[in-house]
Amino acid sequence: MKITAAISGVGAYVPDYVLTNQELEGLVDTTDEWILSRTGIKERHILKGEGQGTSVMGVKAVENLLAKTGVAAVDIDLIICATTTPDLVFPATANIISAAVGATKAFSFDMQAACSGFMYALATGAQFIATGTYKKVVIVGADKMSSIVDYTDRSTCIIFGDGAGAVLLEPNHEGLGLLDQELHSDGNGEQYLHQKAGGSRRPPSAETVANREHYVHQEGAAVFKFAVKNMADVAAQVSERNGLTPDTIDWLVPHQANKRIIDATAHRVGIGPEKVMLNIHRYGNTTNGTIPLCLSDYEQQLRKGDNLIIAAFGGGFTWGALYLKWAYDGASRN
Repeated sequence: MKITAAISGVGAYVPDYVLTNQELEGLVDTTDEWILSRTGIKERHILKGEGQGTSVMGVKAVENLLAKTGVAAVDIDLIICATTTPDLVFPATANIISAAVGATKAFSFDMQAACSGFMYALATGAQFIATGTYKKVVIVGADKMSSIVDYTDRSTCIIFGDGAGAVLLEPNHEGLGLLDQELHSDGNGEQYLHQKAGGSRRPPSAETVANREHYVHQEGAAVFKFAVKNMADVAAQVSERNGLTPDTIDWLVPHQANKRIIDATAHRVGIGPEKVMLNIHRYGNTTNGTIPLCLSDYEQQLRKGDNLIIAAFGGGFTWGALYLKWAYDGASRN
C-alpha cells in the first residue's frame, strides 16, 4: 500500500515573559486599540536571558513532543528545523537541538524560507517517510524574532514574538497524513521584506550596526497585498484540486501573520471563523512557530480523519498550502 507521512504528535513551547500591547505603548507611539485593530495581536512571548537562542525553545518543544508521544530521542531518524533566526550561522540549529535532546542517530539540518519555512520543512520531511527511507521524522518550527526586531520601529515591533513547535511524522497506510501540496517562491519580493545586513552580501560591521541594518525591514502595504492574494489563492487551489468544499474542510491552519490576512484566506476558501485556527492574539507572529503552535493549541479538538488546509506566506517571497488528513484523536493526548 502507498505510504503517506502522518503527524502522530505535536509539541510546543513559548517563553514565560509576555510583552503586552500596553508595554509597547511605552516603547513606541502606538496604542492597544491601534495594534489590535490592525493586526489582531494582544500579546507576544519573548525569550529573555543571556545566551538564550532559538535552539532553547526548539529543544523544549521537542522534549514536550517526545514526552507526549512516548518516543525515545534515540529512535528519531531525522530532525529538520525551520528557522529564520538560527543560533549561529553554523552549525545548524537542528544539530544543536539533536544533541541537546539525545537524538544521537538522527541526521539534521535547517531550512530557511521565512514564515513558510515550517510548511516547506513539513513537505520535505514527508518525502523521507513516503519513500520508506525513514520512520520517525521530527519537524521543528522555531524563531526568536525578538533578536532581529527593532523596538523603535512601530511597523514591525508590534507584530513579532518568540516561540517554537514540533511535530512527529510517521508512516501511515490508511490514507491519512500529507496528501497534497502547492509550494511557490518569487525572489522579486526580496525588496519588500528582508534583513539588510548580517549575511555574506553585507557582513556585520560597525557601520551596519550603527545603521540598524540587522533588523527586519518590511514594506507593509506591498507585503499585505501580495500575502492576501497568494496565500488565499493557493489555499483555495489545493482545496478545489482535492474536491474539498467548505463543508468538508474541518480546519484552516493559516500562518499567523495578521488577522486581516487570515480572514481574507478563510473568505477565499469559503469557511467560517469557527473552522479557522487562530492564536495570533496570544503569540503574535512567531514566524516558523505559528503553524505548529496552532496545531498544539487546537490538538484536543482534532479528530482522526479531519481535513486540514495549511497555508503560509513569507518574505522573499515564499508561499504555499498543504492538504493534510489528521491521523489521531487529539483528545487522547495530554
